[in-house]
Amino acid sequence: MPDLLHSLQQYDQTLLDIIADLWGVELDSHEFLPACEELAEAMLDVELFSEIVTTLPEDGCTALIALAAEQEARLSWVVFVRRFGRIREMGPGRRDRQQPHRNPSSAAEMLFYRGLLARAFFDTSNGPQEFAYIPTDLVPLIGETHTTAARVEPPGRPASPGEKAYPLSFTDAILDDATTLLAALRLGIQPPPLGFPQSTLLDLLKSAGLVRNTTPQGEAVKAFLEAPRIQALKFLAGSWQASETFNELRQLPGLTCEGEWSNQPLVTREFLLELLEAVPEGKWWSLPAFVRIIKERYPDYQRPAGDYDSWFIKRNSTDSYLRGFEAWDEIDGALVRYLVTGPLYWLGQVDLAAPEEGAVPTAFRIRPSDAGGKEPAQAKIHVSSNGRISVPRLASRTARYLIARFCEWEEIRNDYHYHVTPASLVRAGKQGLKVEHLLALLAKHTSGNIPPVLITALKRWEQNGTEARVEPRLVLRVSRPEVLEELLKSKAVRFLGEPLGPTVVIVKAGAQSKVIAALAELGLLAEVVDV
Repeated sequence: MPDLLHSLQQYDQTLLDIIADLWGVELDSHEFLPACEELAEAMLDVELFSEIVTTLPEDGCTALIALAAEQEARLSWVVFVRRFGRIREMGPGRRDRQQPHRNPSSAAEMLFYRGLLARAFFDTSNGPQEFAYIPTDLVPLIGETHTTAARVEPPGRPASPGEKAYPLSFTDAILDDATTLLAALRLGIQPPPLGFPQSTLLDLLKSAGLVRNTTPQGEAVKAFLEAPRIQALKFLAGSWQASETFNELRQLPGLTCEGEWSNQPLVTREFLLELLEAVPEGKWWSLPAFVRIIKERYPDYQRPAGDYDSWFIKRNSTDSYLRGFEAWDEIDGALVRYLVTGPLYWLGQVDLAAPEEGAVPTAFRIRPSDAGGKEPAQAKIHVSSNGRISVPRLASRTARYLIARFCEWEEIRNDYHYHVTPASLVRAGKQGLKVEHLLALLAKHTSGNIPPVLITALKRWEQNGTEARVEPRLVLRVSRPEVLEELLKSKAVRFLGEPLGPTVVIVKAGAQSKVIAALAELGLLAEVVDV
């Protein structure tokens, strides 16, 4: 960035005089370049600089601090003007008549006429772009205290009684849904309905290294399932915070992102988490006020160069694209709300509250880092003699993951319910799992309380395979043996299976209409009986 002297040299003499007047500097030089040097030297005096900056009105000070906090102390001119107001275009004559420096129309004008703000074009990856900037040698004088003040101050305000009226109890249920999804992926089946969006949970598991594409990673999954619940949740939270692939913007409900454009989810997440660090821990905080302050102070927190037109984001309900800064609340504001009420809440980082039961959350509270509490005792698994297994939510997640691979899945009703069947045992066998593994697992997690009849059935199946089979069959029953004998001699014989008696024979699958037609050719009308 240009320094103060080169920035002053962009101006005309009348503007130089205005800056000198506001700084209380009498210029001895009557030539332009020496006057620039004289003014720059005066402005770089630490005591004078401190006096000027500390007497700035609040909006001017806020704008200066915000700009100094930006990388290279510069910001796209379009973005800066949108946040801090425009600078009216005036030539020397009009400036002399209207004297805008005496009554600035915006914070931007206030800084500009004091020489604290400059504007120029710089090369970017997208070509030349105009920026607002602070001259390089002024930035250190602003000081660390000033440059960080805007971010250290808690954004927003404490929640009102109405906003925090109905606290939403925290639950670590994401660990249970993660176990269910991992087991379903291992089996190659569709999981039952989950309490969290399946695609989002899958993204989280990928970020944590537990899944690659759609394949669970054995050792990583084993360590995750065996970890205490508190540690497992912290592991997921840490993986999410550091992930470059978990993209909250593309998960916003009701919106669809299209096209080849890209955003920077990790940079965005780190910025928002940094703002949240300033919120007092354990204190209910207003979510709407938090979002509003971000819109006022940092509206372009995820937008490079304040670009609100190149991202193709569609509102699903109207099938229309959201463009321009007018869509901030539906996209950028929604992302802030989603981060707080979604990942941060799911992963135990915040508590939430709403005005009433079933309402949208309007308050949040940062949970202490040691708020995990005591690890709950593992619940025991219940096994019935008919092969049905009931696994409580707080049972070993490792045990449920393995049981799910041995069994057919039944409807989730508070607990997780599974059923051992010959088909599920065959499927488990193809994955290298044996009946002895299942019996050892059940013995460990049911205190040995396995019905003996089930143990016998499982061992007999492992030795002999399926010894009994119940099958639905379609049969043809005729009135006399002679009719069946005549049918078996006809061309319809290829549609019939084994006889079950002198007047009963099995009809092959899908051949019902052909057998009826063959009977008709023999002069017999068949009646179809529904069971």
